[in-house]
Parts: sequence; C-alpha cells; structure tokens
Amino acid sequence: MAKMIIHGGTRLSGSVTIGGAKNSTVAIIPAAILADTPVTLDSVPQIKDVYNLMDMLQDMNVPSQFHDDVLQIDPTNIQSVPLPHGKVTSLRASYYFMGSLLGRFGKAVVGFPGGDDIGPRPIDQHIKGFKALGAEVHQDGSSITIEAPNGLHGARIFLDMISVGATINIILAAVRAQGTTIIENVAREPEIIDLATFLNNMGAQIRGVGTQTIRINGVPSLRAQNAHTIIPDRIEAGTYLALAAATGDGILVKNIIAEHLDAFLAKLQEMGVNLDVREDSIFVYPNNQLVGVKVKTSPYPGFATDLQQPLTPLMLLAQGQSTIIDTIYPKRTRHIPELIKMGANIKVVDGQILVDHTDQLTGAHVTAGEIRGGVSLMLAGLMAQGTTEIEQAENIMRGYDCIITKLQNLKADVSYVGPEVF
Repeated sequence: MAKMIIHGGTRLSGSVTIGGAKNSTVAIIPAAILADTPVTLDSVPQIKDVYNLMDMLQDMNVPSQFHDDVLQIDPTNIQSVPLPHGKVTSLRASYYFMGSLLGRFGKAVVGFPGGDDIGPRPIDQHIKGFKALGAEVHQDGSSITIEAPNGLHGARIFLDMISVGATINIILAAVRAQGTTIIENVAREPEIIDLATFLNNMGAQIRGVGTQTIRINGVPSLRAQNAHTIIPDRIEAGTYLALAAATGDGILVKNIIAEHLDAFLAKLQEMGVNLDVREDSIFVYPNNQLVGVKVKTSPYPGFATDLQQPLTPLMLLAQGQSTIIDTIYPKRTRHIPELIKMGANIKVVDGQILVDHTDQLTGAHVTAGEIRGGVSLMLAGLMAQGTTEIEQAENIMRGYDCIITKLQNLKADVSYVGPEVF
C-alpha cells in the first residue's frame, strides 16, 4: 500500500495545468479497438487507470505505447479473448470492453467490473441495451457472456434512468451494428461528446450527443485519420479550484473549459470565492469570508457527484452550515469519518452531509478508500496544521494526472511513499 505524506498549513501559489479527462480516456481507450487502423490519442493523463487498460489491451494482442501524454494503440491484429478476472476488477471502466468487444466481434466475455466502493452501481441498463441490439446475455459466476449470434442490429432504446456508463456502452456496441439505433433519456456529459467526436472522426455516424436523444447509423468500418485530443478533466479542474480557494494566495488553473463547470463555479461564487474566469483558465484570488451553501448532485449539467467530496474541505472554512445531498451515490460518505479524525465538524444525518465551520484542522493518519474521497483528505491535509499521512494513496493516483509534481509546483510540502505509481 502506498502513502501520501503532507506537511500542511502552508499557503500555496503559482499555476497548474489540467490534464486530459480521466472519464473520457477510460472510455476512448476501449473504443479504440473498434478501429481497423492504429489510433493516436494525445492529452492522455498519467494515471494508473490508463496503464491498467493498456494491460488489458495487451491481453487482446493490441500493443500500445505511452510517452509523455501521447498514447498509440494498434488494434489491427486484435484477438477476441475473454477478460473474465484479474485486471478487469481493478477499475470500473473495464466494463466498456463489453460494448466495444460486442461491437467488434459480436461477442464479449467480461468479468464484473471493479473500481471504487461508493455504493451500488448496477449494469442492468447496459444489459437492456445490448439485448435490444440483438445480443443474448448470460451470467456465469463472476463474468458475463454477451453474444449476438445473428449480428447486431439497430433498435430504439429508452434508458429507465440516466446512466453515463450505459449510454457509452450502447454507443460502443451500436456504432458498427447494422441499421439505425436511437437511444433516449441518455446522459449528456462532456466526456460522452468527446467519445462521439473521436468515433465520428473515424467515420462513425453519431448525432445528438449533448441532447437527450442520440441517433447512430451503423457503419461497417472505422479508420483513424488524425490524433484525437482528450478534453480537459473537469473533475481535476474543480479539485484544484477548490484547493486554490481553500489554501491559495493566488493560483491560476490552466487548460479549463469553464462551460463544463458551470454548476460547480456557481457554487464557488455563491460561497464568496473570488474568481477571474478567462478563455481557457481561471484565476482564484485569496479568500477570507466564505458562506455555507447547499449542494445537490444531479446528472450533467447539474452538480457532479465527483465534485462533492473535493468541495467538502472548502466548506469547512465557511461561516454557517453547508449541506450536501448526493442523489447519484448517496453512500459516497466514506471520507467523513476520516475528516472527523482531522477535527472536521461534519456528520451524516438522514442521508445528508452536514458541514459546519471548523476553526482548525490537524494532521492525522487517514485512509483514502477511493479516488474522490482520497483527494478530499488530501485537500484537508494541505489545509491542516501538522502532518497528514494518507494510506492507500494509490487510489488518488488512479484519477489525478501527475498530482505530486503539480502540488509541489504550487509549493506544497507533499511526498509519495510506496511502490511505483504505475
């Protein structure tokens, strides 16, 4: 197990550049196996999930090379093999191989996905979509076999609930199916638009992304022409904006698409955070007087569930009470007992997180149970007096590009101890 050690209480300053979006990257890498040519991606974040996906590609005889932020993938000699166990359980996004293998070969054998323990995340809407496209689905112990013996065909699919994962998986399966697929009540996240842009640039015919209805005309082949640039990570951006507001003496956050953060920026400004929103960056001024706010997570363009935990430490500085209601993952509260160890005045009551003003946080030994909860503890450690040691810090590395280097460039006293991150 790895450990992050933070000597907190120091005001930070400087600039930080946001990397490519994790949630785009972990969908586009599985999507790359749908291509009949090599694929090049740039602005790929240096995160553990990328290397885990590269290992899975290797199992399918798909070589890949990752240098700086450029990832090259060659699926021209891909082999259809089961992915039942092992690496699949290391991250949630492995389930996108269900859709891409089904779309490429008409068959996929994939283990139940792993990832962060933040409450139930069923895949019933994924399965509903695959069946509508003509697939048969069988569960065998800890793996799922999805097969379309007569090929995939277009269909009209209405998702019972808005699901990012199901929306992406159905797109991946339908993009090379025969006929037209219409998916209704879909997720609208920027990462889905990024995926569709990647596929369309290879010859796919996907329309309506960003709206509630997506229309896909299946094509027989996909061929990459140019490198695809991953969009900036809005969750990483929100994390550094919260950090800047909590501990900064003036920090410039670069490579941002502000429109992707509208709901989050509105809450920062409601709290009293002084922001200068520029064309592709945001400058965060030092802040003194902050006020409590109410946050309710919801599907995009609402307040992202992945940003409620990074915002929580900043709420501790506000006068009055702040409230968080996570409608997406109500059980996303494992960071609360850890923050209490540091002196946070915070509790969970009737499914709501109640955050009251805390005069001082103190360094402590805490555990990062998952990515966003872990980064919440990291922000608290930077705010706290004394030393904070975060166990299982490898979880933070799964979602944040070059985080130790970026924090050190902001003059944070932070180090990482343990096995190699990647």
